[in-house]
Amino acid sequence: MTVAPNEADRDALQYQRMRDVAEQLQDSVPGKLEITLEGIVHDMMSPGGPHELTAARISRRLEKVMPEGLLAHTGTPDVEDIARGVLRHPDVMVIAEKDMEVEGPFDPRSLLVAIEVVSRSNPDNDWVGKMRDYPLLGIPVYAVFDPRMGEGAVLSDIHPTASGPRYATRKDFVYGEDVAISDWTISTENLPRYA
Repeated sequence: MTVAPNEADRDALQYQRMRDVAEQLQDSVPGKLEITLEGIVHDMMSPGGPHELTAARISRRLEKVMPEGLLAHTGTPDVEDIARGVLRHPDVMVIAEKDMEVEGPFDPRSLLVAIEVVSRSNPDNDWVGKMRDYPLLGIPVYAVFDPRMGEGAVLSDIHPTASGPRYATRKDFVYGEDVAISDWTISTENLPRYA
């Protein structure tokens, strides 16, 4: 008698293999590794000064206007949904302090907002892949800041579509304007651009 794994078990096994590979490689390759429905994504370049400065300024500006108990976190760990086979690392995560009191990756459903600063080396990861994955993970608001062009977008209102959950509302902005991210408004003045 042959017992074949069902599709869910096969998917879980495949995800665990990708997770193991990503963990083994992470320290030996530049940049960061994430896991999507299509496989492992490698953002080849480590974030540089303008990228990191943008994330830091966004974080600081948000924390000035958010209530006590919420953080605009720029560190680790990742967010992971094992059942969906997705591991991501937002540049800035708005999350309650109490939801950070866990071992291992954060539950993506605990994030109030995921913010990405577009990578110079792989912009489609932020504009396409994460725009698909974040509503799938249940993250209610996704903000994208693009230092290449000095513009961005805030996406919200997850709704079902034939190809999976998507954001229904998109509000574009250009650097220099105030931008509303969830319940908070921050300035985009003096955010660095890529040269």
